[in-house]
Amino acid sequence: MTGKTDGRAERARATRARITAAATATFTTSGYATTSINAIAAAAGVSEQTVYYSFGNKRAVLAAALDRAIAGDDEPTPTLERPWVQAALAEPDSHRQIERQVEGVGEVLRRAARLLDIIRNAATDPELAEVCATAIGHHHEVQGVFAKALSTKAELRTDLSTATDTSVALLSPETYLLLVDHLGWPHERWRIWAADCLIRTLIT
Repeated sequence: MTGKTDGRAERARATRARITAAATATFTTSGYATTSINAIAAAAGVSEQTVYYSFGNKRAVLAAALDRAIAGDDEPTPTLERPWVQAALAEPDSHRQIERQVEGVGEVLRRAARLLDIIRNAATDPELAEVCATAIGHHHEVQGVFAKALSTKAELRTDLSTATDTSVALLSPETYLLLVDHLGWPHERWRIWAADCLIRTLIT
């Protein structure tokens, strides 16, 4: 019985992953308002009923797609416990911490920046506004932890609150999309620029 239960759970998890991947592509291409559950189902190769059964509604699909994009997988591991975060925090050199921090955030932005932009543009919907606010708050929390760790390795040019806000702004999806999507920067150029800006701005 346990084997059958585990098999069903694994199939359900695989189905959710397929739906969120299809939703990410569809939302990114068509936007939130014009994307239907039917379009997501067709892209995922499942029925509309399966999408509704797995998520409930379109907002929940978008929120789940964002969670998966930020994490990079379906594991329920908090961001601050992710290996890339732990590796950056454990880095004894302040410059290397920032470089690893930017590298990790950059991979998140590769996956999630466009979805975050879609959510921000659709945030007249109260539930999506809440998703947007939660994402911003989470980003601020993570950058605050990085700023506090940095302050133990080097003298900061400013207070912790300003250092955190500076990191949030420089590593925001808006800044990333402006430079990468609109101005055509390669991701690697953004990564080098962002790390250099943070090092010059935060450390004496």
